[in-house]
Amino acid sequence: MDKKVIRYPKEVVEPVAKHLEEKLSVLEKKKKDLHGEDPFLDKSRLDDNAAADADAAEQIGHMRVSAVKKAYDRTIIQIRKALAQIKIGKYGLCERCGKFIDTDRLVVLPETTLCVDCEKKREK
Repeated sequence: MDKKVIRYPKEVVEPVAKHLEEKLSVLEKKKKDLHGEDPFLDKSRLDDNAAADADAAEQIGHMRVSAVKKAYDRTIIQIRKALAQIKIGKYGLCERCGKFIDTDRLVVLPETTLCVDCEKKREK
């Protein structure tokens, strides 16, 4: 007996893929632009015997840029995973349990690859 594969219709998934590709492009550009904001990459700081408060500001600036880059990286990875799921016809299915991800969740987080229950288990 063949097991019938249930998928979201192509008409539903194509706009999601387009949205995710646009979001990916925007995030990659933001990440690239953010690179220039890192105070540690400013070569003039090596010649500068700045006060302690300037050094602290550079540290904080560097930590901010690093944190934002990590957040962008996580989102970029999730978007690429979702696009891969679309390509292989498994978009909207939880990558852990195989059940459908709630459509309300997909509307809010179209790049998600986990259902709410599996996401809760992962966070514990």
